[in-house]
Amino acid sequence: MKKIITLLAVIGMFSFQSCTTTDNTYVDNDTISTVFETKQVSFLPTSYTVRYTFPSMIYESDMVLVYRLTGASNGNDLWEFLPETHYFADGTRNFSYNFDFTRNDVQIYLEGNNLGTLDAAYRLNQIFRIVVVPAELIYGVDKNNYPAVMAALKVNENQIQKINF
Repeated sequence: MKKIITLLAVIGMFSFQSCTTTDNTYVDNDTISTVFETKQVSFLPTSYTVRYTFPSMIYESDMVLVYRLTGASNGNDLWEFLPETHYFADGTRNFSYNFDFTRNDVQIYLEGNNLGTLDAAYRLNQIFRIVVVPAELIYGVDKNNYPAVMAALKVNENQIQKINF
């Protein structure tokens, strides 16, 4: 009897081991990243804030990244990842661009001690890109590097949606 139980136990162990798999490959074919580009927006003295409401609610697991157009180099736009802080010559903070988001909207704002004296070049006619992306797609990508983010998301320039605030 002991030999039969031992034999059944050994056979059972081998059969359970054959049910395991080492295939960890996961392909997500239905996840879509969205990039919005604002037309020129201005931060007005009343709140120094602009808000964009998403056309539809984003998923809880989505992340929002915001970039500001800061210039061009060799014909390529330069995008700075927010928050973006500017300093006085003595090293103290002058002002910052920052943002927050919910599932419904994104808010971009200026913060600093005396925004009323801020040069118009930093307050008026700013262009931003708002990138809505599932968090798992952006893992391990340098978010400070806009071209790397776009390459990881496989988003082309012609897929970017132009929006008004």
